[in-house]
Parts: sequence; C-alpha cells; structure tokens
Amino acid sequence: MNTIQVLEEKIMQGNLLTKEEALTLLPVPLEELCRAANRIRIHFCGSRFDLCTIINGKSGRCSENCKYCAQSAHYNTHIEEYPLLDADTLVKQAVYNSKRGVLRYSIVTSGRALTDSEIASLCSAIRLIKKACRIEICVSAGLLNEQQYQKLLKAGASRVHNNLEASEHFFPNICTTHTTADKIAAIRAARAAGMQVCSGGIIGLGETMEDRIDLALTLRELNIRSVPVNVLNPILGTPLEKQPPLLYDEIRRTVAIFRFLLPSAAIRLAGGRGLMPDKGKACFLSGANAAISGDMLTTSGITIENDLQIIADCGFVPGLLD
Repeated sequence: MNTIQVLEEKIMQGNLLTKEEALTLLPVPLEELCRAANRIRIHFCGSRFDLCTIINGKSGRCSENCKYCAQSAHYNTHIEEYPLLDADTLVKQAVYNSKRGVLRYSIVTSGRALTDSEIASLCSAIRLIKKACRIEICVSAGLLNEQQYQKLLKAGASRVHNNLEASEHFFPNICTTHTTADKIAAIRAARAAGMQVCSGGIIGLGETMEDRIDLALTLRELNIRSVPVNVLNPILGTPLEKQPPLLYDEIRRTVAIFRFLLPSAAIRLAGGRGLMPDKGKACFLSGANAAISGDMLTTSGITIENDLQIIADCGFVPGLLD
C-alpha cells in the first residue's frame, strides 16, 4: 500500500495521525489524497452538511492589530464602523436566515471583547431571537470570561466562535496585541460555562504547511468539533494587502490534510470561499463538510440559495454537526 492508503486505513481503524505522518502527505498525488479525505469524511460524518450564516454585529474600531483584518483601528481600510446592532436588526436577520433553511446564526462583533453592558444588550437580543424563530445561535465576541459566557448561554446562545487563526509558532507574525494563550484561555472559559466551541484559522497569511498542521493538531488537542478554514482575502490598507493568493490546489490539499487530522470534525469553509473558481465545491469533495453562507464580515459571500444547490450537487443533506 502507498502512503495515503496506509494512513487512511489507520484513521478508519480509529487511530489518530502524528505530525510526522501528516507531513508525509505533502508530496502525495492531490486527487488521490482528496478522494481519500472524502472517504474519511463519509465514514465519520456521513452526508450531513452544516451550513451557518453570520452577521457583522459590531464593526470596526478594534484595538487589536491583526494584520489581515479590515476592522483593526491600526489600519486605514475605509470600512463602515458602527456600534453593537440593535435587537430588532439582529432578530430580523435571524428570521430571514431561518426561513431559508439555515440552522445556525452567528453574531460576530469587532473588538478585543464586548463590555458587560454590551453583553447585556446582546443577551436581550438573543432571547428575542429564540422567541422569533428556531435557529441555533453562535456568538463571536472576543476574549470573554466564564461568567460572561454563562450569561450568553442562559440567554440562548449554544456556541462560541473564537479562531486561533494560526499555529502558536506563526501567530506573533500576524498579531502582537494578544496571544494564542489568550485565545485558548477564552475557549476553555467557554467550555467551562457549558458552551460548544467553533475555532479554526486563516490560511494564506504566509505560513507554511507545517504551521497549518500544527494548528490542526492544537485544535485536535482542544477537541474542537467545528473548524472554520478561512482563505486570506487581502484587504487594501492592511499589512497583508499584497500577500499573493494561494493556488486552489494548495487550498484543497490543506482541507484534505485537515480531514486526515480531524476525521470527525465539521471542517467549515469560511472567508475567501467566494474567490474560489467553483465556490468551494471541490473542497467539499476533499473533506470539507460545512460552510459559512451569505456575506462575510466585510466582504461579499455566496447566497444561501446557491449554497444549498452546491450542497445538493455534492450529495450532502443540510443538518447540524455537533
């Protein structure tokens, strides 16, 4: 058997790959690797596809200096800035998404962390959403503590999103105002509060494939079940505005290797998918089984209707993955 077959069989038997084994997948034939990743996905996750949407609940003026981000106050990106959206707006968008078959709705806010008063306002909005429609709620509100997460959970949010963004080794190259340890502390606080966690990263920042493997391994150690894979969309005005785009084959290889390392996770194509020639369809046949639909935070995305058609074409059935 070749390398792919040996490692696929090991995974199918319920074993996990080591970093050294994952590195041996870097030179193997891409199409064979992607087919194997798809088989692993089918074995561990079936045909269910987890589709969610996000709303930019608070925009701009962020104190953090993440080099890829249009919302950082450190850079001149000319985006629209506004405080936390009012409850009516958040509820209206949740109902809109629910009626179109979306099962999870994520409220994403800029800044290092929401204040206690902002969390109180957000909790009021979440309670109204839960009364207005049947949709799961995810909140991405920065580096919160356990008590703040408990308030969100009590209000009706079930999941917290907090991307690690990159490996611990590479992270200081893209942000110096907080650390990977800060993010992991927030993830553990959310878990202690009883919430599910969604956490992944961005590829195309200048990191190596080894960095991506290290990121996947950290997510595995944290037992993350929902793993967004963003592809950098260089934003004018940020330090990464001239970062060359990744080739689609490299994106597909990354997704496939993530599936080998995270066999039972929801691997979620997120930001940057709209730049892909087929809107991510080939990645959905290379191990990915989840996506963010609709507009991203500061860039355009893909419509829910188009995504539902892509999902059906790939043989998936919409449904939540824990």
